[in-house]
Amino acid sequence: MLRYLTCGESHGEALMAILEGIPAGLKLDASEINLWLKRRQEGPGRGARMKIEKDTVNILSGTRKGLTIGSPIGMMIKNKDFSINKLPDVFAPRPAHADLAGFLKYGTHDMRDILERASARETASRVAVGAVCATLLEEFGVKIKSNVAIVGGESRPKEIPQRIKEAYDKGDTVGGIFQVQVSGVIPGLGSHVQPDRKLDARICAQVMSIPGIKAIGFGLGFAYGHCFGSECHDPILYSNCNGYYRCTNNAGGIEGGISNGEDIVFSACMKPIATLAHPLASVDVRTKKPCKANVQRSDTCAVHAAAVVAEAACAFVLAGAFLEKFGADNLKDIKQAFLAYRKKIC
Repeated sequence: MLRYLTCGESHGEALMAILEGIPAGLKLDASEINLWLKRRQEGPGRGARMKIEKDTVNILSGTRKGLTIGSPIGMMIKNKDFSINKLPDVFAPRPAHADLAGFLKYGTHDMRDILERASARETASRVAVGAVCATLLEEFGVKIKSNVAIVGGESRPKEIPQRIKEAYDKGDTVGGIFQVQVSGVIPGLGSHVQPDRKLDARICAQVMSIPGIKAIGFGLGFAYGHCFGSECHDPILYSNCNGYYRCTNNAGGIEGGISNGEDIVFSACMKPIATLAHPLASVDVRTKKPCKANVQRSDTCAVHAAAVVAEAACAFVLAGAFLEKFGADNLKDIKQAFLAYRKKIC
């Protein structure tokens, strides 16, 4: 079983991840993971933190001479801004953040303990995990990409930076919608037999856990609510060259919780970032008196970064489903099982 854990705080010494279940024999290059980490830090609307941190990964375990050896892969990303013990206490929770709910749940002295872990800085660890999983999937022709469709209501790519600047100038933030597309996925990943084994449900869980993501839809998504079945379902075709295929892909590559061989396509919506330069009304938890919400260093927009994190989340799910289908011990055996299955279904 492929699984991971992350640890670390936004301004702690480091972020770390342990990824267990990657087979032996996979070539793993830290520079490739670093390219993913760099992409996560890019995009219009990113804040001052991205000018401080230049995320690079240190692979601590699970490899020998550049190849995975089947044991857990340990990875660390150092924080240059290691200042958690010097930062001020936080007593005015931000609306739309985990500040107040976490404070009430854990009974902490203030909200610093909550926001340090709830921060989207944690997603750097997830991107490192996803980069390893994407490296495995690439061995079998699977490619993952994303694009930003809408930011702050603006869908014209050339106008999106200006929309973000408008928000910045007002001390405000903007969210948006991005799409992830995965090509080269073989049919048969996932399962219909239990809810937690359905491929789309597993992708949903990982993507929805990204800070700020509030909605997700596969293929037509919410547009299904405006269609007759005859207008939106994908007819099944067959050819000696392509095997079973579809002329449309409204389902987004997954039917009944199982990949059907078409590209996996989903869209997700990210809300505007909770930290505002002109903060909303809040309550001081010490006095219960009205006050303005706390202001933390933050981004104006992180939709482009969230799209990269979603790519990584999707890579983790697909790699896990792939290893369940074809075995998980070593890359050579997995490739043999994959080729045999592909020959059988064609």
